[in-house]
Amino acid sequence: MIRRILLSLAAFSAAFAAVLPGAAMAERVRDLGQFQGVRSNQLTGYGIVVGLPGTGDDNLEYLTQAMKGVSGRMGLTLPAGVAPGLKNAAAVMVTADLPAFAKPGQRIDVTVSTIGKAKSLRGGALIMTPLYGADGQIYAMAQGNLAVGGLGISGKDGSNLTVNIPTVGRIADGASVERAVATGYDNSPVLRWNLFDADFLTAARVRDAINTRIPGTASVEDGVTLALHLPLDPNTRASVMAAIEMINVDPAETAARVIVNSRTGTVVINSAVRLSSAAISHGKLTVRVDENPAVVQPAPFSRGQTAVEQNSTLSADEEKRSVALFQPGASLSKVVDALNMLGVTPSDLVAILEALKQAGALKAEMVVI
Repeated sequence: MIRRILLSLAAFSAAFAAVLPGAAMAERVRDLGQFQGVRSNQLTGYGIVVGLPGTGDDNLEYLTQAMKGVSGRMGLTLPAGVAPGLKNAAAVMVTADLPAFAKPGQRIDVTVSTIGKAKSLRGGALIMTPLYGADGQIYAMAQGNLAVGGLGISGKDGSNLTVNIPTVGRIADGASVERAVATGYDNSPVLRWNLFDADFLTAARVRDAINTRIPGTASVEDGVTLALHLPLDPNTRASVMAAIEMINVDPAETAARVIVNSRTGTVVINSAVRLSSAAISHGKLTVRVDENPAVVQPAPFSRGQTAVEQNSTLSADEEKRSVALFQPGASLSKVVDALNMLGVTPSDLVAILEALKQAGALKAEMVVI
């Protein structure tokens, strides 16, 4: 029994020590940035979904023109002046992400969204749609039955019920890749690696860690980019890249920053925030006005008129708050303890932080989103 208690205490101590502030945690190179060119590319296209149970775009002009084009490709020519009613079809935008190194014949997922008055895409099928890249070239062809997670129903009296979003659907493996994107991976003697967030110290540490593991490989170009001199042989290059991605690096501490979401009242303060010597007193004044009007009746046979007599009661209450004193270099934990002692709300916290910033006591960047 005693041994079990001692083991439990030891496990608790180890877990508690793991969350204590200390040295920066090492991160893998692959979590700090990525190789230039080894990324996904966005594709988009304009298409038509058919087979809808009367929830389509009806006679929307650009849908009608598109359907005439589709009919023409199938060998069916509609007579001039005929505008077909297309309640079972909808004009849609098709989007997809083309992964790095995707080769012709591979399948990718696509998302289909309405652009007109269609009420739902449930039960529809996408007609073959070309997907274009930013250069205007076709990189994939999409087609297939949609999976829609939303539902929309309506009654004859105008009432309706919508669950989730019925106007957006997805087709798993709904597009086949027709063209590969050149990445420069296989023909460039210098491959560049970019940090997700610009930081000269982190870039220098990554360079040093790579050169310690593979001497003479990395050099810093700027606060984001490292130039890596790698062998041209694909097998060797892939092995070196894999080894580089798994190297552990201690990134630089993030810049002091306070994030304020003005819509939700959320305030986030990172651990790098420090305060100079400052004293804070945050009070709250409440003014209350109570109106108690009274109806006054005239005496009998006095020919008077009923009147309303106003009766107002005014009161003002000011909460007693303590004064919080910050010593120079106060850390995040001290800031939180003092603000909790003052009992501030999120909106009050924003006002206090702005005042500290104006006073020059808050050494951090304030970002309002």
